[in-house]
Amino acid sequence: MFNLKHLASAFCLFVIVQTASAQLGFSHEIGVIAGPLQFRSDYGVREDSKTNFGNSGFGIGIVHYLNFSYRADCNCYTTDTYFNDHFKLRNEISWNKTNLEHLGEFVDPSKTSPNANKLRGHKGIAENLDIGTQLEFFPLSIRSFQSFGYRFAPFGSLGVHYTSFTPEVSTTYANPDPNAIGDVTDPSNFYSFWDPGSVDPSPGGTWSIVSSVGVRYKLDKLSDLMLDFRFQYYFSDWVDGLNHQLEFNQNNDWLVWLNVGYIYYLD
Repeated sequence: MFNLKHLASAFCLFVIVQTASAQLGFSHEIGVIAGPLQFRSDYGVREDSKTNFGNSGFGIGIVHYLNFSYRADCNCYTTDTYFNDHFKLRNEISWNKTNLEHLGEFVDPSKTSPNANKLRGHKGIAENLDIGTQLEFFPLSIRSFQSFGYRFAPFGSLGVHYTSFTPEVSTTYANPDPNAIGDVTDPSNFYSFWDPGSVDPSPGGTWSIVSSVGVRYKLDKLSDLMLDFRFQYYFSDWVDGLNHQLEFNQNNDWLVWLNVGYIYYLD
């Protein structure tokens, strides 16, 4: 419930900002995004290609832009300033999901120890709902792009998102100890070098930093295609339901997401 309250607060702030900006007459764009992602978590071996490509998921979202270069209330361009012609405000609600497992050297078929079997049996799911805002910078003129001065418009962005996460954890490891509980509440079912409590699928919420680089392609007067490559770093290491304290666990959870979008100009 804690994370839902924070998500509701973030959504209310989002609505207030949009209502206020609408009163200023700026034009609006709306679109959809979707694409594959890699969730970099405590599962598997850091920087291992099997881990990175094996723990891949998918994300979808709805995006809304404030276009400062054009006014909807008069169907005219705004005052020609550098900010108005090179920045847009991007607001987003998105969802992503990744199935997680331990891959790499510690679960190689040659490994036959109980710990290797515990890692093989340990599976998880990272499922996240995001809401947030990014400021996008276009090095080329937004006005020129809208008037077909060129077809491609590269951009970069930086912003903050709030994430409501609901991880899942399971294990198929059959602990031979007759006193073992046999489920995710028993630390003995997981890697023995992890501290008790390292596995916790409790839902929660956290903030994150989001940055991306991408490009838009002008389809026609009222629509663009978009290609966007995102980096998102969470302020929590519990987004995947696993937070072991081994020395190589140096970062919180993060992801990279390559998405394709369709953007429609409302005004």
